[in-house]
Amino acid sequence: MTHHGPPDASRAPRYTGIRTFARLPHVRNPEAVDIAVVGIPFDTATSYRSGARFGPAAIRDGSTLLRPWHPPLEVDVFAAQSAVDWGDIEITPGNAAKTMDQIAAGLGELLAQEIIPVVLGGDHSIALGELRAHANAAGEPVALVLLDAHADTWDEYYGEKIFHGTPFRRAVEEGVLDPHRSVLAGMRGPLYAAADMEVPREMGFDLIPGDELRATAPAEFGTRVHERVGDGPVVLGFDIDVLDPAFAPGTGTPEVAGLFPHEAFAFLRSLAGMHFRGFDIVEVSPPYDGPAQGTAMLAANIAYEFLALSALARLA
Repeated sequence: MTHHGPPDASRAPRYTGIRTFARLPHVRNPEAVDIAVVGIPFDTATSYRSGARFGPAAIRDGSTLLRPWHPPLEVDVFAAQSAVDWGDIEITPGNAAKTMDQIAAGLGELLAQEIIPVVLGGDHSIALGELRAHANAAGEPVALVLLDAHADTWDEYYGEKIFHGTPFRRAVEEGVLDPHRSVLAGMRGPLYAAADMEVPREMGFDLIPGDELRATAPAEFGTRVHERVGDGPVVLGFDIDVLDPAFAPGTGTPEVAGLFPHEAFAFLRSLAGMHFRGFDIVEVSPPYDGPAQGTAMLAANIAYEFLALSALARLA
């Protein structure tokens, strides 16, 4: 049986070849594919810094040093599953509504074949299209586990209903996201009003502010998420701005005093054993990254954590 994975790095330097995520083969045939990395290069729903349209390419560039064995979780992320780089989904710059339809259709093709997507964004508006696809494939609203500096539950921004600060309100309104099984964690920074924290809780979300999250042991976080989500369908999202901008400056709406990378990895690893039907890493804006592309490298390693969680779930 065909099994897709990266080539042997001992036979050719990692900086050679066509740039794909973790040097995985670029495949558009769903046969023999378990998990697929998918780019969604859309950023015209941003409110401050643009540039996340170049996020998927930068994350792929930052992924060349990824290797098969994940020491903390003790799993070979590529041996356990057939993984490919699917390439990018078609989007329409300047038209968020049409792009959400394109995302839902593009991911729907993968989900119909029971392929788990690992999405590289793109601004956070793309989550609406993702959640539509997941709910349609699951036949019911899905839960969300999110690490993010912002709750993204505003009603509108500049009069726009589909914006990178609104996807989860829209998803709840459309009946594709179940807030009562969802956890939003890491919210911090100055707000327009106290309602920015109160409203998502009123909608039904379990919201964990950044300071509370940092004071929470990873094992405690994992237990809280497990109990909240239950056995229903769930997706895992990561906005790079949950990390402190000292480590991840290349993002659209940076907030100071965020998570350190090792803290974020620990929270993600605490979710080992959960079966996520999809993942995303969003809001990487390469024009604001440093010369060593540290934000992109961190994002690539977050996606690698997703692959490890998926591998563990497949082996369970």
